[in-house]
Amino acid sequence: MRIALLLSLMAVATTAQPAEPLRLQLGGHQLQAEYADTFLQRQRGLMGRSELASDSGMLFRFDEVRRHCLWMKDTPLPLSAAFFDEDGVLVDVIDLEPFNTEIRCSKRPARYALEMDQGWFAEREIGRDARLEGIPEE
Repeated sequence: MRIALLLSLMAVATTAQPAEPLRLQLGGHQLQAEYADTFLQRQRGLMGRSELASDSGMLFRFDEVRRHCLWMKDTPLPLSAAFFDEDGVLVDVIDLEPFNTEIRCSKRPARYALEMDQGWFAEREIGRDARLEGIPEE
């Protein structure tokens, strides 16, 4: 009985509809992001997505400030991930290739990662020290 209940809860948690997207600003550019602040949301990430709406992505909030790592298992989109410190200041950007299971980590400690279409940050000339605004207060 307990196993069935646990499996049901896990199914609901992994199939729940995402919350209303966050409205964020970075380097003078407006964007929207789904907010992944639980373990299951971060684990699922953008897996299985075949496209992102223009100026849309996913913001991950990690439980602690440290170097964080991402991979692209089951993710068909080429993405760029920007890592931000506790104050929302950009500390690193990495590019991620579709379906690649290589683990890629931030070079500096971070609290957040923002995944967008690959090249989004470079096309807008957004680099280190840019500040992400609109992050929910925890």
